[in-house]
Amino acid sequence: MSAVRSLLAAAMLLMTGVLALPEGAAAQQLCAVDLDGNGDAADEGETATCHLTASGGWMCPIGQTTCEADTAGALHCPLGDQYACAVPASGGAAACSANTCIDTSANPVIVEAALDDPGVEADDDVDADGNCLGTIEIFSGRAARCRPAGLSTTFQNCCKDKGKIVKDGMGSSISSISTKIAVAKGVFTGLKAAYTAFKAGATANQAASAGANAIIVGIDPTSIAISLAVNFMIEVLLQGCDQEDMEVGMLRGSGMCHEVGSYCSSKILGICVQKAKGHCCFNTKLGRIIQEQGRPQLKSFVAKGWGTAKNPYCRGFTAEEFQALDFSRMDLSEYYEEIEARAQSEIQIDMKDKIDAYMQTISN
Repeated sequence: MSAVRSLLAAAMLLMTGVLALPEGAAAQQLCAVDLDGNGDAADEGETATCHLTASGGWMCPIGQTTCEADTAGALHCPLGDQYACAVPASGGAAACSANTCIDTSANPVIVEAALDDPGVEADDDVDADGNCLGTIEIFSGRAARCRPAGLSTTFQNCCKDKGKIVKDGMGSSISSISTKIAVAKGVFTGLKAAYTAFKAGATANQAASAGANAIIVGIDPTSIAISLAVNFMIEVLLQGCDQEDMEVGMLRGSGMCHEVGSYCSSKILGICVQKAKGHCCFNTKLGRIIQEQGRPQLKSFVAKGWGTAKNPYCRGFTAEEFQALDFSRMDLSEYYEEIEARAQSEIQIDMKDKIDAYMQTISN
């Protein structure tokens, strides 16, 4: 765990004095303008925090224009005299804006809850040999969302792919999407624990130890590229992304998520100020590919498809459905190319890393 502690210690030093863990949009005054005419104000540049004027009022920076003086010295707004000219509290030339500010204390932003899908839950008991006595689902997924740049994400793109952080479950001890999510949550919990300890007065190394322990407990270290995950988490926390954004970022970048669509996740006065992208995430890239290639073959998925962006339909195949799939009609080249790209030496190194990581974990 020494490598994890070193990364976390560096993270603590980077984050001190810079980061306050975001809990959502906290602006007192904001403005939202549908600039592109698509019916919302969730796109880049369409939502902004208003700034205070010298007169104690607020001004929207979107479309802000410098006022002009007439021959008598009176100030006029080029957008029309119905818009007041005011000097920014920070100083500078008088300006005006046609866009009004919204007091969020009187008109709070309405935020949709994260999808927080627990995944497939057991619908029956197991027998003495551990066999499921209920419905078996093959390649089942979990609904989750990430948010592109918008008000709630402090205008940072929390859907940006971060690379292959979570390793493919084929041949490893990670057998379900719920376990993969537990891995992602463990990294998130670990870094937050380290940051909390650091803010409480612990040294960077002490905080790193607390975070490393939180990350490692209950997690198979061979299932995740921990150094990439920690670096990713630093960026996530600095950007204002939440835990589910982070989970999707890890799994989506690792090729395990199918994007279903986009929906509005935050509104103010009925205006959409934050979008979200709904996904079905699976425990392996192969699972995602077979779901994408197999669903069009089955009548049971024709009506519902992938569900909606806000309510993705991520169930797995029943045993009967899986047996009915025609794999000769599937294009699995994406998965084959990844396997072929790995040289035998890389596979051997990966196997050695798995053994070393396991031995290190049980010795700590």
